Amino acid sequence: MAQQRITRRRVLTIGASTVLACSPAIRLLAGDKQRKFKIGACDWSLGHRQQLSALRVAKEIGLDGVQVSFGKVGARYDLRKPEVRREYLETCKTLDIEIASLAMGILNQRPYASDPESETWVRDCVEVMPKVNQHIVLLAFFSKGDIKGKPDAQDAVIQRLKKVAPLAEKAGVVLGIESTLNADEHIRILDAVGSPAVKVYYDVANMTRAGYDIYKELRQPGRDRICQIHAKEIGYLLGHGKVDFPRVKEALDEIGWCDWLIIEGATVRGKPLEQCYKLNQKYLRSVFPTNES
Repeated sequence: MAQQRITRRRVLTIGASTVLACSPAIRLLAGDKQRKFKIGACDWSLGHRQQLSALRVAKEIGLDGVQVSFGKVGARYDLRKPEVRREYLETCKTLDIEIASLAMGILNQRPYASDPESETWVRDCVEVMPKVNQHIVLLAFFSKGDIKGKPDAQDAVIQRLKKVAPLAEKAGVVLGIESTLNADEHIRILDAVGSPAVKVYYDVANMTRAGYDIYKELRQPGRDRICQIHAKEIGYLLGHGKVDFPRVKEALDEIGWCDWLIIEGATVRGKPLEQCYKLNQKYLRSVFPTNES
């Protein structure tokens, strides 16, 4: 088949996904000679879970954005409330900082595979995301929500994702699975759901702790099936622990992936949290090119 000529108009119709915007052809047309990553942190890692104050802390640290928690109904900063969404958007504008993505850590205690309310909450989140200009939400599968070695629970997750995926596609958002499953197991779920709105949310520290070869695993799903990455360490600062971040970058370069790197964990005794995160973001910017690198 003859190679299709890529025009500027075609580039603009490819889609709003940050990941796709980093493909080589589009980068070439945009004149961007070096892929740019953005550096954020989880609001819970900053000590401000589902709190507007996480944005101010992130700005003081020098981060580009925050992964914001989306939980059950009724919290003070429940994004289902229009006034809360306005507060977040206005604060982001004032501080010149972004919401990098949303996260449903609540699913660790209220399993998506079995809890009826959790299924409703995920649908709620899908409806809210476009209203706060968000494209990605992390669905957590740890603790009580762990589905590793539980085929029945995995099948239940697949069926629930199949139901919500059309809504996510219509809204232009992505549901990111973060779990203890390996790459092959994640791919099986993605294939079974069969929707571009369901992808893998990859955590390099969790997968290292699980014994997986993360540098191989990052390559397996490919660029278009990883939505975002947790740049994490457990008990170490980034660059001083078990994850070889230059090798992570090599893997991401190979598949042509760039997006937000969200810092989680990566604190040590004897250093205040904000100091740890200033060092963490400085280290990531030394490995991954950003606008401030």
